[in-house]
Amino acid sequence: MRRALLALAIGIALPGGAFARCEDYVPQAKPQNTFAQDVGRKFDQIIEDGWIEFAVYENYAPWSYEEKGMAVGVDVEIGRLVAKALGVEARFRLVAAGENLEADLLNYVWKGAVVGGRVSDAMLHVPYDSALVCRIEQVTFTGQYASENIAIAYRASDYEDKGPTPPVFRFDPVAVENDSIADFYLTSLIGPVDKIHRYRSTEAAVDGLAAGDTKAAMGPRAELEAGLARHTGRGLKAHSPPLVGFARSNWTIGVGVNFQHKDLGYAIDEAIDNALADGEIARIFADHGLTFTPPQR
Repeated sequence: MRRALLALAIGIALPGGAFARCEDYVPQAKPQNTFAQDVGRKFDQIIEDGWIEFAVYENYAPWSYEEKGMAVGVDVEIGRLVAKALGVEARFRLVAAGENLEADLLNYVWKGAVVGGRVSDAMLHVPYDSALVCRIEQVTFTGQYASENIAIAYRASDYEDKGPTPPVFRFDPVAVENDSIADFYLTSLIGPVDKIHRYRSTEAAVDGLAAGDTKAAMGPRAELEAGLARHTGRGLKAHSPPLVGFARSNWTIGVGVNFQHKDLGYAIDEAIDNALADGEIARIFADHGLTFTPPQR
C-alpha cells in the first residue's frame, strides 16, 4: 500500500502539462481470453451464496490487520457495514501490498496473480484519482468513504508555540517510513540530510519519536494517530500544516470492483453513501480515536 501511494503521488500528482481528463491517455487493449473463475462472482451470485469477500491490506494498522486470528481495523468495519447493507456475511482476505497500485488491483480485483491467483469480490482502501479511472480500465472505482492526508506528529514540549513544518527538519530530526511518500517529499524538499531517520513502517517511526530518537514523525495521519494512541502520556500531538510543493498531500480512499460487475459497484456505493449520511463511518473513526475527513464524492 505504501508503494501504491508513492506511485500515486509521483506518477499522477506532480506538476506537468495541463490536460483535460484522460486527454493524454492511450486506452489499453481490452483483456481477452480471461478465464471465468478469474473475474470474480456476479452480484446475483454473491447474494445467493450469502457472503462477500473483501481484499484488505495486511499489517496496515489502523486500517486492516490481524488480531487473535481475526481481521480487524477501520477498513474491516466498513466492509462489515457494506455486507450488512447487502444482507450477506462479510469475509476478509488479508493481502500483501505489491510494487504499485496497478499490480494490487490486477492481483486482487480484476484478474488474479499468475501463479495460484484469484480475485476477491471487492478491495477496500483503494486510492481514488480521476486519472486512475483512465489508467486502470479493468476496475470500477467506487464507494469513496474517507479522505486521508500527510501529517506531522511531534512532542509538544519541543514546539511550544506551534507544531513543526518541514523546513525545520533541516535542523531537527524527523522519523519517516522508508521509501514512503513522506520520505520522498522530505528528501526532495530539503535534500538527503542526516536529520531524516528512516524506519521500516510509520508505526515504527512513531515509536522512534516516542522513544526520543527524533523530535517529529511524518506520514499518513491515521497511522500517526494510531501510533500516538499507543503512547498516551508522552505529550505527543499531530497536526496537518500546509506542505509547500507537495502536489498530493491528501487523497480519497474507496473501493475497487471488477469492471464487469457494475451492479455490485453501484450497490457498494449506495451502502457507503448511506453509512456516510447517517454518521456510521464517522463513528468508526471516532471509536478508533482517528480524525475523520469526509471524502469528495
